[in-house]
Amino acid sequence: MKLSVLSENCAGGRFFAEHGLSYLIDLGERKILFDTGHSDVFLRNAALLGIDIQNQVDLVVLSHGHWDHGNGLKYLHDKTIIVHPAAFIRRFRKGSNLNIGLELSKLEIQSRFKLIESQEPYRIAENIIFAGGVPRNSEFESKTTQFIDEGGNEDFVPDDSALIIIEDNELTIISGCAHSGICNIIEYAKIITGLDKVRTVIGGFHLKEVDDQTLKT
Repeated sequence: MKLSVLSENCAGGRFFAEHGLSYLIDLGERKILFDTGHSDVFLRNAALLGIDIQNQVDLVVLSHGHWDHGNGLKYLHDKTIIVHPAAFIRRFRKGSNLNIGLELSKLEIQSRFKLIESQEPYRIAENIIFAGGVPRNSEFESKTTQFIDEGGNEDFVPDDSALIIIEDNELTIISGCAHSGICNIIEYAKIITGLDKVRTVIGGFHLKEVDDQTLKT
């Protein structure tokens, strides 16, 4: 497996950066785009790497329905998209009326892509699994939130998911923001696969403070 970072907050040399995330996962027999960032930066950086996303990638996995992970979808078409069904709600930061959800509506996405929604683990291939909804079982993760949903309820980002890849009976776990808790994600990946050995964990962990959650993680 080869993972290329197409978009994140920092960049060096001749590449571009933005707030958000996009990875290209090359598994030989297929390439998967994991998140898209919020602009065309992922496409521009891919082009600098000699990668034609539109013609070489047919599958997009969205980690969750936040603008900085999914608004780049407007620069793509004719792909299969896998996402948790709760990814399409309108959502906001507390105290703000600015929608931080996806710019494209569910109907717009369905008109441009083949949409697969799954709350349960979804097996993309024998060794590739979309985690679906992640149980919040640890006592120190996903206990507070900065977000509310369109109904004014606290939004704990129930659509937050991850991609699980199995190689040599070991797990590679790729998260977008880990709003559900990176430890929750890892433990759920073990349950889904029946494997205990974790080789690599990469992605956003949303550990912003030196607090109880960060220390226990």
